[in-house]
Amino acid sequence: MSPRRLVLPLLAALALAVSAISPGRDLPQLVTPAPLPVRAVAAVPLRADPQFVPKPRPTDPPVDKRKLTQAVRRLLKSRPGRTSISVEDLHTGRVFRFGANTVLPTASVAKVDILMALLLDERWDRLPRSVKRDAEIMIRHSDNKAADRLWERIGREGGLARANKVFGLKATTAVPGRCVDLYCWGITRTTADDQVRLLRYLPRLGDGDVVRRLMRRVVPEQKWGVSAGACAGERVALKNGWLKHVANDLWAITSVGLIADRYAVAVLTEDNATSEAGIAKVEKLVERVLDGFRECGSQGVTSR
Repeated sequence: MSPRRLVLPLLAALALAVSAISPGRDLPQLVTPAPLPVRAVAAVPLRADPQFVPKPRPTDPPVDKRKLTQAVRRLLKSRPGRTSISVEDLHTGRVFRFGANTVLPTASVAKVDILMALLLDERWDRLPRSVKRDAEIMIRHSDNKAADRLWERIGREGGLARANKVFGLKATTAVPGRCVDLYCWGITRTTADDQVRLLRYLPRLGDGDVVRRLMRRVVPEQKWGVSAGACAGERVALKNGWLKHVANDLWAITSVGLIADRYAVAVLTEDNATSEAGIAKVEKLVERVLDGFRECGSQGVTSR
């Protein structure tokens, strides 16, 4: 994206001031954009996203959406803050959504989108070793500096927006400009439904297996969130995000991922009193909702 002049930087800064985050956390405070060179990115032809509506198999019980909705509401009574969750069984098309179109910040979950945007334009085996290294530490360690470099490489928010059209995302928007020490990819706004759409696109991405492999290998201390919904023995590919808002000292906690390469899960939360409280809420929600799709014993593995 070319930096805006005069009016647009001021408007962007005012609109996003409430989403600024404290230094030393996932992202720092927002400042006015500064002119920076942008790498030219080749145009990518847009492709239609065909409807994926597989039929449930006789062995797959229907999801009791009313019962799950009631269970989610009970869980949230003692856990304040905005919350949304979307789960899709990629084998059968069964879905559950709760507030899934609520727009919330991505935090570091945006790093999956950045990597997929990169691989939409460039093949993994042709990337320089340094770029591959950035991709690895961005996903596995949630390294922000690596994300900055790849954000530049894809063309910043303009490149992300172009890729997201191909991915079929409907409500994900990155902001222009830059933040202190970092670009503003971490305050990209998205929905749980869009994050599931992104995960659903992975098999169609030429190097989607690279993304899944890196998400399966996140460092142990970051394997919380979506993993709470997995049965014993099931592989989990995930990416989490966390940031603290300067305006109110409350936390946004997010988690997206794939369980057993079958269940696409996205949970976005905001206004958590602490990061620990937000993580606990995310894990309780994922565990309860996945129980509505199957029992671990019926998967041929032991219970959680």
